[in-house]
Amino acid sequence: MLTDVRTLDLNLLKTLDALLDERSVTRAAQRLALTQPAVSGMLTRLRNDFNDPLFVRTKQGIVPTLRALELACPIKQILSDADALLRPQAFDPASAALTLTIASSDYALQAVVIPFIAALRRQAPAIRVSLQSAKDAQLQARFERGEIDIALISPDSTPPGLHARHLFYEDYVCLLRADHPDAAGDRLSMARFCALDHVLVSYSGGKFNGVTDEMLARQGRERRVAMSVTSFAALPEILSASDLIAVVPQRLARAYGDGLKILAPPFAIRGFTQSVVWHERTERDPARRWLRALLIDGCAD
Repeated sequence: MLTDVRTLDLNLLKTLDALLDERSVTRAAQRLALTQPAVSGMLTRLRNDFNDPLFVRTKQGIVPTLRALELACPIKQILSDADALLRPQAFDPASAALTLTIASSDYALQAVVIPFIAALRRQAPAIRVSLQSAKDAQLQARFERGEIDIALISPDSTPPGLHARHLFYEDYVCLLRADHPDAAGDRLSMARFCALDHVLVSYSGGKFNGVTDEMLARQGRERRVAMSVTSFAALPEILSASDLIAVVPQRLARAYGDGLKILAPPFAIRGFTQSVVWHERTERDPARRWLRALLIDGCAD
């Protein structure tokens, strides 16, 4: 008699399920693609496991005992549960209810996440999004603990061992208010660029130089950074209310809308690549795969 679930053989349960449905050893064997002697041998093992005849022969064929009938529904449930373990559930965005956790920089929030949210709300309105900072030395550990689903960072800051996909390459442009005295034309001269007062975004706060200043220094030039802020979100209002100009990623500049003018910088400023990264633990999850694809598609130029 079977007394330990660890010795339970699912193949025997499949045989018992077929016998209960077919009420015939021959038909059960055909359904299972087995020989009749093989099914008869499995029925013998089942009788020993459950300490019950399970089926008795009559003129109409085999009929189940009361014990076999008691087992019918539980066995179908066990087999169904086992099948579900091996076959991932189909993902339906329209009815999905889960939380997607994104680690993002201030830039990626505006350039990537906001357009992504707009598409997500249309197609999967019940999915919640939790936004967290990507400026964390423990980013990989947070992935491993399941605290983050995806991160929007640059390739050079991507921890080893993570899956990554390049979203786009970002260029820099100059941005100033539309009625600024220097807004005429499509490009600032080098002299005028250096003469104007600039506002700089410094995530750590307090810095008054960046990649633009490094590239200017190589040409023996410098600009005056009159203001340093920690977020791109404040730039539109600052620029609209002053004669300051800013060097900003092109995607943000295009998204800021009316009231501001985009000009080409007077020299090439090294841009950067934006990537999306994720951990192996979510690589094959149907929901996360769909969400990553939606985000990636939204970044296509």
